[in-house]
Amino acid sequence: MAAGGISLDHPWAFAFGILGNIISFMVYLSPLPTFYRVYKKKSTEGFQSVPYVVALFSAMLWIYYAFIKTNTYLLITINSFGCVIETIYIIIFLTYAPKKVKIHTSKMILLLNVGLFSSIVLCTLLLFKGSDRLQVLGWICVGFSVCVFAAPLSIIRLVIRTKSVEFMPFSLSFFLTLSAVVWFSFGLFSKDIYVALPNVLGFTFGAVQMVLYIFYKDAKVPQSLVGKEKISEQVSDEYNIEEGKVEKIVNGGHDNLKDDKEMSPV
Repeated sequence: MAAGGISLDHPWAFAFGILGNIISFMVYLSPLPTFYRVYKKKSTEGFQSVPYVVALFSAMLWIYYAFIKTNTYLLITINSFGCVIETIYIIIFLTYAPKKVKIHTSKMILLLNVGLFSSIVLCTLLLFKGSDRLQVLGWICVGFSVCVFAAPLSIIRLVIRTKSVEFMPFSLSFFLTLSAVVWFSFGLFSKDIYVALPNVLGFTFGAVQMVLYIFYKDAKVPQSLVGKEKISEQVSDEYNIEEGKVEKIVNGGHDNLKDDKEMSPV
């Protein structure tokens, strides 16, 4: 999470805010290889749009929080970039996705990014004033961020069930964990509880993923799961992916599952 203004009166908060912007910038750019592949193949190959729609909503929500709190430039800079890059990802996805998927994604955007976001803005503006408005909005941000940070639970469960880290990229887990640590430190030094709290959960889940990676990276897959057909069944159970698309994932399309665990880095 990000928040706070650029102020040398709080040098540690300023330092962690700048560092958080840099790390979050890299996390936002991490799906670029996936979308380059989509562009080259002119197909989404079963990739899901949910992570990008949710990430866009999160960035919009934190920008609104920044405007309500005022003087929160570090929040505005990184989440503005997040809005731009996630919008580009979604446009590319909609360009090459099948018609049925386009309709589903469009409905999701209307429901979440237009409907829910507009409802939050209207309710907080009309029903609350001053510090009460900021407090209510802050807890809404915390609640949504907790839900986003809890997303990797399905990946963790999959790793434990298959005893394989094939679908859990260590680098992404590491940078998301690092991002959570930096933004928690920023929230702590800037005395912003709404920034600090959800990143405790982000750090916890990230640390668990890295421990599991170290534990299972050299582990042999049990005989009961040997063969891409068995692994495919495990993956399909966890992600409800069409059987024909799982074959592509197991044969090298790992980015599909990497995208499913992407979360807002700020």
